[in-house]
Amino acid sequence: MVESILPNTDASNLAVRLRGVSKTYDSGVRALGPLDLDVRRGEFVSLLGPSGCGKSTALRLIAGLAAPSAGTVEVSHHGAEQRGSHRIGFVFQEPTLMPWATVRDNVRLPLKLARLPATSADARIDAALDQVGLAEFARAYPRELSGGMKMRVSLARALVTDPDVLLMDEPFAALDEITRFRLNNDLLSLWRSLHKTVIFVTHSVFESVYLSQRVIVMTARPGRIGAEFRITSPEPRGEEFRTSAEYAAFCREVSSALAPSYAGQAGA
Repeated sequence: MVESILPNTDASNLAVRLRGVSKTYDSGVRALGPLDLDVRRGEFVSLLGPSGCGKSTALRLIAGLAAPSAGTVEVSHHGAEQRGSHRIGFVFQEPTLMPWATVRDNVRLPLKLARLPATSADARIDAALDQVGLAEFARAYPRELSGGMKMRVSLARALVTDPDVLLMDEPFAALDEITRFRLNNDLLSLWRSLHKTVIFVTHSVFESVYLSQRVIVMTARPGRIGAEFRITSPEPRGEEFRTSAEYAAFCREVSSALAPSYAGQAGA
């Protein structure tokens, strides 16, 4: 079940708490758990692990898109209801844009579903497009955009509701390396300025270390926490961190912890 963290508990500084969470599908496949995880407000956490280890399943449980088979998922409101916004924004692996709609109308969709008045919605859309650097492409259609720009639209659509928690499911995996690096930098800049809680799923050791305050290494299915790393490099991070000895050392440590999760996998 999905519950709300009460502000008068000792968990008041938490955005997300999972306790004893597991997920078994109707097919009998046990995808996840048991999993215990705390994510503080404003923290950037990456879930790292092999395909099929339950990373995306964990995001879907946090988002309330699926129910756990056991355990509890708690998500903080943190004033979202008072702001007329949502607790959670979700950026999926694919942009999933409506091809017949402009960039602006794609970003408008969650506000339209929430029946937000047009005047209020317009201001939010303008702000979200500006945040992701797409203000001048508001009238463009998805077919006119690059892969990186489409993902920026998807990010703007998640941000337009002003969520407390931003869930990102391998959003940059299909992009070329240069575009991916640029979007990594832009995402960090947004995280610093907006103070959102971010839970980011990735297969990339290098991406997880570069972006995160904390990297959670998950085991092979059923996914559990195999190791945890705090990335203590000072903020703000930039290209100098990506080429530093400190970054390389963190990547080696995380890679070493991840290796057992791939042992015995087909094609590994």
